[in-house]
Amino acid sequence: MPETTREIIETRYSDGTTGVDPERPELRKAIEEIVDSGFLGVSLRVHDDLGAWAGSAGAAELGGAAKPLTNGQVRIGSNTKTFTATLVLRLVAEGRIELDAPAAYHLPELMLDDRITVRMLLQHTSGLFNFTGEVYEDGTVVPGIPIPYGATGTEWLEKRFRSYQPRELVELALSKPARFEPGTGWSYSNTNYVLARLLIEKVTGRTVAEETRRLILEPLGLSGTVLPGASPEIFEPFARAYYRYEDSGEQRTIDVTRQNPSWIAGGGDMISTLQDLHTFICALLGGRLLPAPLLAEMCTPHPTGIPNMGYGLGVFVVDTEHGDTVISHNGAAVGHATLMYGTPGGTKTLTAALSCVDDAGLAIAPAFLAAQRRLLNQVFRGEPMGKAG
Repeated sequence: MPETTREIIETRYSDGTTGVDPERPELRKAIEEIVDSGFLGVSLRVHDDLGAWAGSAGAAELGGAAKPLTNGQVRIGSNTKTFTATLVLRLVAEGRIELDAPAAYHLPELMLDDRITVRMLLQHTSGLFNFTGEVYEDGTVVPGIPIPYGATGTEWLEKRFRSYQPRELVELALSKPARFEPGTGWSYSNTNYVLARLLIEKVTGRTVAEETRRLILEPLGLSGTVLPGASPEIFEPFARAYYRYEDSGEQRTIDVTRQNPSWIAGGGDMISTLQDLHTFICALLGGRLLPAPLLAEMCTPHPTGIPNMGYGLGVFVVDTEHGDTVISHNGAAVGHATLMYGTPGGTKTLTAALSCVDDAGLAIAPAFLAAQRRLLNQVFRGEPMGKAG
């Protein structure tokens, strides 16, 4: 039977063989209920002490009957940041970058505040304005480039094939007031990771795509992972992504699977698969990509103000409801979202891909947060949870 019409459930046994596992009904139920909460499709891959399990639920496209593939390509959004941070830390390990040196040392042409260190970029403590826009504590909104959410949603839709240059994004951010003095707060800013990308390219003399292939993709055999640059293409197989908007008082839905991701370069533009994300996070947390001291720094949380969640260097450090710690990054592109979790040491991982009909008001956001909680608790403690959404 073709893979498009069935759920793949594979267990790796202690003797190294694999086979179809009829069990894990709790995982199957979880993804089915996440689809019921408002998602078009969900694919899940879990590696734990019971083996390797992969399954999917829902549909790969609106009106279709076929489920999403368990290893199709997906836009991984801000999971890209973990790859970018790993490249920077590799350069730190080689002695070519110092974590606590000013980023301006390598990028003098940008006239950065000398107090902003490389660590602050990776940790989101630089205070730099987020070029995708800022929402302040008093409710003030300062827009940046057109993005798919909020008031600029339809503008993004009309210009979704536009190309941005990384320096263009940084210059826009630097034209706005900083959110706070460097090192005095925490605020998630995509500007930090565009600067990290420029830093990698300046120090190595190679593109970030070349460095990613050389240091991560080829050594780990990540054949399904792509840095698309300004290309709007995504290679089959994939689940489709959609965007809903209002036109002349009517709700319309458009396929946005093809979109130019250069507006989030360095911090959210990569395409990958669940198998590749598992291999990456397992290798990273297992010490195969970074020396132990730098991996420890990467996974040391800085306070974010978010309950039970700190931010290291390109990763979130999450304390689960049951007292366990997992290392993660999640990502969202328009109509696509991905989850990537692993335990310290990389012995247990969860990767998931979700597709939906997105909109400017982020109507899917509550269901996405509920799906995260559901899977996190289901996989890392095996505790039953209420229905997602």
